[in-house]
Amino acid sequence: MHEQLWFTAFLNQLFAGPVTGLLRVLHIEPHYPDAPIPNSVAMEVLVFLFLVAVFALVRSRLSVEKPGALQHIFEGAHGFVENQSAEIVGHHSEGFTPFLMALGLFILLCNLIGVIPGFESPTAVPVVPLGLAICAFVYYQAQGFKHAGVGYLKHFLGPVWWLAWLLLPIELISHLARVLSLTIRLYANMFAGDMVTLVFFSLVPIGVPIVFLGLHIGVSLLQTYIFVLLTTVYLAGAVAEEH
Repeated sequence: MHEQLWFTAFLNQLFAGPVTGLLRVLHIEPHYPDAPIPNSVAMEVLVFLFLVAVFALVRSRLSVEKPGALQHIFEGAHGFVENQSAEIVGHHSEGFTPFLMALGLFILLCNLIGVIPGFESPTAVPVVPLGLAICAFVYYQAQGFKHAGVGYLKHFLGPVWWLAWLLLPIELISHLARVLSLTIRLYANMFAGDMVTLVFFSLVPIGVPIVFLGLHIGVSLLQTYIFVLLTTVYLAGAVAEEH
């Protein structure tokens, strides 16, 4: 059986039976029926529960006259994302801010949770960045259809009708390559960061690893920003209006 983190073992103890049954209904045979929940899924669940608790806390303490420190932090992050999307997408970008904020916070905490002893970064497992990339892909494509209807398909045909037969497969491959690009960029950086930190902690447990721990935090912030930035750029292309 794979090595389980304490929170993973806790979830498996509670939900192993139902999860295994659900997987078998879907014709998926788990490798470990007694522990079908992997560490990456358990860490995602933990991040999700933490974010829900923080959102509820912030919501309960909202104040116009005396905003608290936590409210200032979230308002600052919200303003940053909103201003960036306004510059890239345009004046109609406000509706995308909630998705971009939720996506960014989830990725950031998934990246940073590996810094805490006893936890792992789920984004260092390929399937998690892939899921996030697919989520971003589906969202911006859906927004493209919502904005332009069936006319959104013109984005894949190019400006010259007689070259549509050539541009259509190129555009389709380009859009699918975005999923691969988002996945590999996030996964590779987080996996490498985790490995470097782990190696130096095992070799020199005091002093030197702190530098690499700080580097890991910096990479986590940077990769979160890049992922959200690229998603915003893809959104801008999907909802762009032809002139």
